[in-house]
Amino acid sequence: MPRKVKKIRRTRPRQGVAILSRKKTLYSTRRLIEAAKARGFRPRVIDVLRCNLALESGGARLYHRGKEVRGVAVAVPRIGASVTAIGLSVVRHLEAMGIPVINSAAAIARSRDKLAGQVGGLPAILKLTQGTQGVGVMIAHSAAEVESILGTLWDLGQEILLQEFVAESRGRDVRALVVGDRVVGAMRREAPRGEFRSNLHRGGFGTAIQLPPEYAEAAVRAAKVIGLEVAGVDLLESNEGPKIVELNSSPGFEGLERATGLDIAGEIVAFAAQVAEGARKVMAL
Repeated sequence: MPRKVKKIRRTRPRQGVAILSRKKTLYSTRRLIEAAKARGFRPRVIDVLRCNLALESGGARLYHRGKEVRGVAVAVPRIGASVTAIGLSVVRHLEAMGIPVINSAAAIARSRDKLAGQVGGLPAILKLTQGTQGVGVMIAHSAAEVESILGTLWDLGQEILLQEFVAESRGRDVRALVVGDRVVGAMRREAPRGEFRSNLHRGGFGTAIQLPPEYAEAAVRAAKVIGLEVAGVDLLESNEGPKIVELNSSPGFEGLERATGLDIAGEIVAFAAQVAEGARKVMAL
């Protein structure tokens, strides 16, 4: 009798997704890992402080903890402000390797520069240009306060941003999460009593909202101006309409997922998959 031949199916190897993050246990990093696995990807967390960058005759190579990084279809940077310089170096290296990166090095660098123009009188908001999560944000009610704060921080070698104070939105702002060309989730953040900063890390709380079209359009447009494909956009609700406060290239989304019940990590990974597939098709031409 003829032998039965067992057919072996050739399965396409799972594509690798590199998540640039200092810790696997961080909420946003952990959720991105879960979302990547759920969509059939092979996630790998890469600590930018444990990378070696090599330029060889065969091209650019990346080593993480002594091992060469291979099989990466797309990378998602989660770079904190404290490691901006080295993080950008790793992102630029991935770009040199031809790996699509969700938020380019140039866009991330632009998002970290919070310097702005004229502000419209007092009171005014003063921010450290490298501040995050509400740290380094102050309010000045007089010219003397502005001069005092600026003088002290400049003596310490800090760069400062002066920002317009929008009285009608005091203690409240809107966080919109932009992925690609749309807002995938939004919440209104409100500060606790006696606090003007609405950051959730400062004790604020978030409530899910449906963004009016003009606010959604402003958020998407702001992200595109900077060149960010994934961005947390903070807006103030002024009497004149939406005002952009700042953009974050590595937005945390724990509070947004909890407030809205939405799968923000899944949205980011799904977008990364589209970018990876587009790059694969281009390479195949």
